[in-house]
Amino acid sequence: MAAGGKEADARVVNAMTVDVEDYFQVSAFETTVARDEWDRYPHRVADNTERILELFAQHGVKGTFFTLGWVAERFPQLVERIATEGHEVASHGWQHTRVNTQTPAQFSEDIARTRQVLMDLSGQPVLGYRAASYSIGRSESWAWDALADAGHTYSSSIVPIRHDLYGIPDAPRFSFRTAQDRLLEIPITTVPLGGRNINCGGGGWFRLFPYSFSRWAINRVNQSDAEPAIFYFHPWEIDPDQPRPDGLSAKARFRHYLNLNRTYARLQHLLRDFSWGRMDQIFLEQGGGQ
Repeated sequence: MAAGGKEADARVVNAMTVDVEDYFQVSAFETTVARDEWDRYPHRVADNTERILELFAQHGVKGTFFTLGWVAERFPQLVERIATEGHEVASHGWQHTRVNTQTPAQFSEDIARTRQVLMDLSGQPVLGYRAASYSIGRSESWAWDALADAGHTYSSSIVPIRHDLYGIPDAPRFSFRTAQDRLLEIPITTVPLGGRNINCGGGGWFRLFPYSFSRWAINRVNQSDAEPAIFYFHPWEIDPDQPRPDGLSAKARFRHYLNLNRTYARLQHLLRDFSWGRMDQIFLEQGGGQ
């Protein structure tokens, strides 16, 4: 097994993705920070996302930015810059509402509104969607049909793990067709260990485990499975100085603030150690999926 990602570079391009949302919009804060209070909090998403764009430019990386409509409406120049710099603009829904809390009609309205705003600002077709908190579960399979009906051609909205907030443990680890073959679902990357799948695709897991685990796991996926990895993170994860709302549970504080001061440096290693690209170019243009 290689110590870094250089052997994988020649064979596999992995997908680098950013979920463009602000620190106060995460699902773990839902009971603490009401949506009608969001504009009372200092907004940091634009500055943090611009730091990410600069980091990607330094490493020659193009990625996919799953963007909230709420953010796009307030920071249209940010969406325009993402597109102008050659990245893919994709949908993260309007205001980080979990799919499993919406009716099919509410969901359809949400994704149509978001997709139109993002297309208008980016000048791109918006092909991809990622559900808030990976909230397409077994009982929300109807959402795949709604996404295809709305014009999306792929989704990255499930994680094949067991988790208290999300997950379909026995779902395929790699991309599969759904919605009568009209949509490609691309799960977040996992590795099987000890009889269960372990998330190695980013987020809080990237901050929890040492960087050496992510490097080993992505190498294993690239080399043993011969598949691209899907990595995700949020702009607030490179911002250790972000405000801290009152009233958070101990679990929410641990999950949200753990090792924020280490994320940026770990990302620098990750961008150097592996080859990265956009979701649409990796999975649609190269014909990915089963």
